[in-house]
Amino acid sequence: MLHGRGGSAADILSLLDHAALPGVAAVAPEAPGNSWWPSSFLAPAAQMQPFVQRGLAEVSAGVARLEQAGLARASIWLCGFSQGACLALEAYAREGAGLAGVFAFSGGLVGLADQGDTDPALSGHTGKQLEYTGQREGQVWLSVHQRDPHIPLKRAEDSAAALRRMGAAVKLQIYPGAGHAVMREDIAALRRHLNG
Repeated sequence: MLHGRGGSAADILSLLDHAALPGVAAVAPEAPGNSWWPSSFLAPAAQMQPFVQRGLAEVSAGVARLEQAGLARASIWLCGFSQGACLALEAYAREGAGLAGVFAFSGGLVGLADQGDTDPALSGHTGKQLEYTGQREGQVWLSVHQRDPHIPLKRAEDSAAALRRMGAAVKLQIYPGAGHAVMREDIAALRRHLNG
């Protein structure tokens, strides 16, 4: 479970309480300075790369801890909000083979490299290359508001399409209006998938 900018491990772990899932084992690393990266996730790939690599290492270590504790890889989900959702999606796309899936609340893929020109639909940032290798058989819950101040709807839609191309079963939940928050439907999705 990966917190957002300015958040903490305790914040993101509290979602399990809200979802009434006291029996679910979870690992929640905390980012240095409570931020996985210092900029928007839409920043140039070269600027993002060292922060993404550090975050991916944290995710891999967390998954390894759960596996060492006896959980089957196929029963492990990634989960995050905001920056944490972006990191969870990126970890799933790059290294998530065999995992159950990912819950990404207000997030989108970070991407592998810059691609194309600046795009008004991406808040004036350059597009990113979203073609990852391998298959992902798991499930993805990706939520975003129509007008999210941090996550352009286009990036969320492109992320959903990229993960579908990899074979994942993707549910893209778009909330009306403006916002950037974990919503009731997100909590319900956690409960539904983890209550087995």
